[in-house]
Amino acid sequence: MAKRTSPNPRRIAESSPSKSASAKPKLLAGGNPQIAKGDGEAPVQEYIAAIPDWKRDVAHRLDVLITRTVPKVRKAVKWNSPFYGMEGKGWFLNFHCYTKYIKVAFFDGTSLSPMPPVESKHKTARYVHLYENESFDEKQLAKWIKQASKLPGWAP
Repeated sequence: MAKRTSPNPRRIAESSPSKSASAKPKLLAGGNPQIAKGDGEAPVQEYIAAIPDWKRDVAHRLDVLITRTVPKVRKAVKWNSPFYGMEGKGWFLNFHCYTKYIKVAFFDGTSLSPMPPVESKHKTARYVHLYENESFDEKQLAKWIKQASKLPGWAP
């Protein structure tokens, strides 16, 4: 009978990646943070905190605007992007960082009035692009957010 041995603790420690408090999330193309999937406020705030440069401030303003406009909004990070939705109705919006802008996606954007300005290859989605050093119309965004939150959302 073969002798059983316990694993070498040093080998386990060397092969196991450890998360240190100072470890920063990996940045993907365009500076989009790679954040583990998760539901709730914490992963969304972790995502926003990891965004580099000017996009962090814009993303924070956007998150505050969404939360203020739809107080009962449900939040999650999926596919390295924050998602916003209503419990039992699916997701109505997400955003994603690119090199020169943040893309805000309204999943049923063709049902909004007026429609957000940027077309999508997806039949019903519409986008708004937020650029550095350009102000964005918070009142119009809030109207779209409020309208979108009342529509049936997207459920992956």
